[in-house]
Amino acid sequence: MIYNLGSINIDHVYRVPHLPAPGETLAATHYTVGLGGKGANQSVAAARAGARVLHIGAVGAEGAWARDRIAGYGVDVAQIAVLPVPTGHAIITVDPSAENSIVLFPGANQALDLATVQAALVGIGPADTLLVQNETAHAPAAAALARAQGARVICSAAPFDPDAVQAMLPHTSILVLNAVEADQLCAALGCTLDQVPVPELLVTRGKDGAEWVSNATGARAHAAALKVQAVDTTGAGDTFAGYFAAALDAGQTPAQALTLAAAAAALKVTKAGTADAIPDLSEVTDFLSQRG
Repeated sequence: MIYNLGSINIDHVYRVPHLPAPGETLAATHYTVGLGGKGANQSVAAARAGARVLHIGAVGAEGAWARDRIAGYGVDVAQIAVLPVPTGHAIITVDPSAENSIVLFPGANQALDLATVQAALVGIGPADTLLVQNETAHAPAAAALARAQGARVICSAAPFDPDAVQAMLPHTSILVLNAVEADQLCAALGCTLDQVPVPELLVTRGKDGAEWVSNATGARAHAAALKVQAVDTTGAGDTFAGYFAAALDAGQTPAQALTLAAAAAALKVTKAGTADAIPDLSEVTDFLSQRG
C-alpha cells in the first residue's frame, strides 16, 4: 500500500501570451479548472501506475468534487476529510512554451489535525510506502511514525523551504528534488549532494533526465529525458514521483522505476492539465515499447 499525506488543490489554469511581469495586467486566452495539488497528483499517478493508494488529506465543502475525482482514479479517499475551511487552490499561468508560474493558497491542506493523520496511518508497516510533500501540515510527525513502523518514506522537497526539508531529513528514506532544489538544499546545509543525510536521493534534471543515488552504498541509476512536444509541464514532477513510488512498491529496481517514471512524465507534458492529464500504465508501457 502507498499512503499519501498529500495536498489537494483546485487548479485555475490560465493560458497567457507570456508569463506576467511585475505590475503587468495580462489578458488570458483560455481558462480551465481542474484537479491538482502535489499530493493529489502523486496519488493519481501512483494509482494509474497500478499501486494501491490511500490518500490522507482535506478539502473544503466546495471542493468535495475533487475528492470524488480522486476516487474516480482508483484512490482510496476514506481518509480525505471535508473541513469548514476553503479547499487549497492554485492560480497557474502557462505560456506558449509550456512554462508556468504558480500562486498557491494552502487552505484545508494545512487544517487537518495531527490525531486524524495518526489514525489514518495505524495500519502502515514495512511493506508500505508513505509519500509526503511540503504542502500539508504534520509531514515530519507522519514520516516519523511511518519510519518507526518500518515503512519507506518518500519526501518531495517542494515547494522548497530549507527549514521544512531539514525537519524531514531524519525521517526520509528517499528525498525527491529537482536540480534547483538540490542546489538550494546543498547551499542551506553547506554540503555536497552526496553528503545530504538521507539514505537515497532522486533528482530530476529536466532535459538532462533524472538520477537516483544511494548515499548508503554509492549505487546510482540514470534515466534520460524523452523528447516530446510539451504542452503543459505542470505536474510533471509529481507524475514522476508517483510512478517512481509505484514501481518500487511493485518490486522494480530503482533503474527500472526511473525508466517508467521518465516515460510517464514525458507523456504527461504532452497534455494540458495536472492530475487529469496523468497517463495510465498501459499508455506508458505502449509509449516505451514504441521507443524500443
